[in-house]
Amino acid sequence: MQELKLKCDCKMTQLMKAAKSGTRDGLEKTRMAVMRKVSFLHRKDVLGDSEEEDMGLLEVGVTDFKPPAPELGPMPDGLSPQQVVRRHILGSIVQSEGSYVESLKRILQDYRNPLMEMEPKALSVRKCQVVFFRVKEILHCHSMFQIALSSRVAEWDSTEKIGDLFVASFSKSMVLDVYSDYVNNFTNAMSIIKKACLTKPTFLEFLKRRQVCSADRVTLYGLMVKPVQRFPQFILLLQDMLKNTPRGHPDRLSLQLALTELETLAEKLNEQKRLADQVAEIQQLTKSVSDRSSLNKLLTSGQRQLLLCETLTETVYGDRGQLIKSKERRVFLLNDMLVCANINFKPSNHRGQLEISSLVPLGPKYVVKWNTALPQVQVVEVGQDGGAYDKDNLLIQHAGAKKATAAGQAQNKVYLGPPRLFQELQDLQKDLAVVEQITLLVSTLHGTYQNLNTTVAQDWCLALQRLMRVKEEEIHSANKCRLRLLLPGKPDKSGRPISFMVVFITPNPLSKISWVNRLHLAKIGLREENQPGWLCPDEDRKTKAPFWCPTLACCVPAFSSRALSLQLGGLVHSPVNCPLLGFSAVSTSLPQGYLWVGGGQEGAGGQVEIFSLNRPSPRTVKSFPLAAPVLCIEYVPDPEEEAAEGAEESRVAADPSAAVHPTVCLGLQDGSILLYGSVDTGTQCLATCKSPGPQPVLCLRHSPFYLLAGLQDGTLAAYPRTSGGIPWDLESLPMCLTVGPGPIRTLLSLEDAAWASCGPRVTVLDAATLQTQQSFEAHQDEAVSVTHMVKAGSGVWMAFSSGSSIRLFHTETLEHLQEINIATRTTFLLPGQKHLCITSLLICQGLLWVGTDQGVIVLLPVPRLEGIPKITGKGMVSLNGHCGPVAFLAVAMSILAPDILRSDQEEAEGPQAEEDKPDGQAHEPVPAPDSHTGRELSRKKGILLQYRLRSTAHLPGPVLSVREPAPPDGSALEHSEEDGSIYEMADDPDVWVRSRPCARDAHRKEICSVAIISGGQGYRHFGSAPGGLSGRPAPCSETDSTLLIWQVPLAL
Repeated sequence: MQELKLKCDCKMTQLMKAAKSGTRDGLEKTRMAVMRKVSFLHRKDVLGDSEEEDMGLLEVGVTDFKPPAPELGPMPDGLSPQQVVRRHILGSIVQSEGSYVESLKRILQDYRNPLMEMEPKALSVRKCQVVFFRVKEILHCHSMFQIALSSRVAEWDSTEKIGDLFVASFSKSMVLDVYSDYVNNFTNAMSIIKKACLTKPTFLEFLKRRQVCSADRVTLYGLMVKPVQRFPQFILLLQDMLKNTPRGHPDRLSLQLALTELETLAEKLNEQKRLADQVAEIQQLTKSVSDRSSLNKLLTSGQRQLLLCETLTETVYGDRGQLIKSKERRVFLLNDMLVCANINFKPSNHRGQLEISSLVPLGPKYVVKWNTALPQVQVVEVGQDGGAYDKDNLLIQHAGAKKATAAGQAQNKVYLGPPRLFQELQDLQKDLAVVEQITLLVSTLHGTYQNLNTTVAQDWCLALQRLMRVKEEEIHSANKCRLRLLLPGKPDKSGRPISFMVVFITPNPLSKISWVNRLHLAKIGLREENQPGWLCPDEDRKTKAPFWCPTLACCVPAFSSRALSLQLGGLVHSPVNCPLLGFSAVSTSLPQGYLWVGGGQEGAGGQVEIFSLNRPSPRTVKSFPLAAPVLCIEYVPDPEEEAAEGAEESRVAADPSAAVHPTVCLGLQDGSILLYGSVDTGTQCLATCKSPGPQPVLCLRHSPFYLLAGLQDGTLAAYPRTSGGIPWDLESLPMCLTVGPGPIRTLLSLEDAAWASCGPRVTVLDAATLQTQQSFEAHQDEAVSVTHMVKAGSGVWMAFSSGSSIRLFHTETLEHLQEINIATRTTFLLPGQKHLCITSLLICQGLLWVGTDQGVIVLLPVPRLEGIPKITGKGMVSLNGHCGPVAFLAVAMSILAPDILRSDQEEAEGPQAEEDKPDGQAHEPVPAPDSHTGRELSRKKGILLQYRLRSTAHLPGPVLSVREPAPPDGSALEHSEEDGSIYEMADDPDVWVRSRPCARDAHRKEICSVAIISGGQGYRHFGSAPGGLSGRPAPCSETDSTLLIWQVPLAL
């Protein structure tokens, strides 16, 4: 037995190597080895049911032998805290798997088998086969896993390995097919159950009886949805196990591979489930449309894809903002149209429907109310200037209104409710007019009075203006969940176009952001350059998912017209939040901030171009020359921003350098390193230095401890971080070490290490001391150099100076895990192209972007979690590219302001009374009355109008008052009743209070706006003729330096 166990362990090691390669052969070996490992497993040659195909699956013979349930033995002494936690996590895995297997058995034993044997049949045999399709095969897979788990649990204290078991048991060839069939069939199965409940009382009674008899009262739907949820549960357990597995542990790499396998599997199943639900929604919508209607033909053409579907509340308001009526609508956003439908449930037998809905979800029936082409839909916000439409020649009719009004007049009316806010805003406007008149009268007084003069009256005006801004922000807050759409209607009798306004209330601000963002990207997706914008190497169009596919937003020249011929050196994005952008503008605009583009030409010096992204399209705001071409650019955020991104705690975290502002570092060909402040476009050069030699600066990277510069002669120059206003010490001589004889072409900064490439060798350095830890050969050819390194999860992808392959290395063991040839993805786009070279790499949000010397950009999906970022899919190829090599790929990312995402309830709970004074000092809080009586008195006194003045004691003249003057001993209060900020407003709950967001709340809800920028020569659409799209001239010359910007859908 011991010898047999050693052979099995040796075979499992071979399986892990096969799983790393990701080949079909390796996965087949995995399946066959699991068969041989358990002696009482046998292949099932003939399946009992006619609908089940022989998929080479295994069945556990439970009649002859019943395997023991996995059970952990008593905990031995002397375990470390991490070992104790790992045992508890293993116990959770065993318990959850046992519960899951029992649920699968219940589906078969309590539901499927009785229904198949029942006479007369409550459900036909064919329908039973469809409803319970692949449940038995899923049970077989997990029964095998449970048997292997029992063996592994028994020897846990001696081996402590579980990751390889997950890889071997849940490889794609064993599980993906049966789970895919089950997930794709799930919606159909629920539909059959729903119809049977409505038409067959015996079937409904059977389901109710089975639920009552069960101990946990879980319905059939609750049992059948568990396979859909199983892999996310596994992923959470493996993440916990990985967190408590130290580096160097024999199970760590296996756990990372297992996490990758499960994440990839879960992503594919989720995508298939999304596509199946999308098809089901479109089919349900199609049933509600007449067969002869044009909409039916559009929906059944197979060209429509559902991007977003949600139940929203349509509201109709009166002239003063009063709510007239509201009703739920189902709104469908397709790739080229918007459809709104009424939601109808059958009114008859309502009680019976409630009973059925408790057993299985009931889908509604739709009645289409209206549909319109997507280019004609406009999102209109309160206060929008109306530039998107012609106010003079357009009539607007609000939904539910009988009469249309001119657009200019309708724009002045705000149909958002509640009416109290607008009434209060109008009252403030009237009061301000009165106070302005009082100010004019006060200025005519002949005497001088301390608390009645022009200064005090002007302060009243400023306070009222601030109150008006507060009220407008309240209205803006109410607007966060209101989606206002301007739709085209039929022209009136005179031929003037009539548009009607529809107002929807979304469930939360995130929902509205999602609708505005997807509407915007769907419109961009209808442009000719995006029809199509991406192609798959194979003919499987299902893998083309508009849900995550980036959309080409614009194409702009990289430099001004007089410098278009300059070569590109690099690009970085400096995020800056712009408070002037409206709610919808934040949802549709590119990531806020500035793009710094650097380049140059030998003998012609360098150039830096700064673009503003705080507008609908990029706009040049600054351009300045440099003495030498720019070879590289690095953006360095402030330490607080780095900590917010999840960086590891370091010794610099508590350093006074936390006050340092973000900077942009430039490396030039003449060896200069320039440091610029990136807060604004003033382009102030904070510091400059020359590299040792001086040598051209080929690459720059920052770490928590150093600014690292890779030089032409193989030297790595490290400039330490400082505690002053300038983050790096560029005046002193840097720490220098020789990495190799050739140039350092790329650097990579990890949490505790820095990687530097020289030729085909990569050197790993300690992040704090820069001592060499180890080095390894990334390529076997000495003439090849590592040119690009990007990290994702626990792996690093590398590209080389020649060849079309990229390689994946493990960050901990430095083991070569995978190699991918990019040329196979581009052969159908560039037929006959034999030599292809990788010129740029980027990883962002689970996508690996690869730029080539032919101008083609390839997109490959990679796992997002902390596993191994293996590539398992075929990816996609962009039809939009460059005429020459892709010089760089960069990411622009900004986080939406937290107050944009805050709901009304959060705003009412969170704010503290604090506001900046014009001179930068904060108002001191006024003590609140300590008794209930005091609060009532303060409420009766009303709002204290005050803006700048905290006291009138410094003003000339006597105090106008009927009371006795204050004693001269100074015992009087410094501040009178008139003092205090308007943000401490007499404890009035009806007044919204404002404050700065707390640091701890800033990242409670975050949405990242992401754009990808590629730089290269010219612009080319590979799917069009050489003359351009539809004969249009190309936006840039083939030799001009050009930027292509892709916008990524917001990840909500």
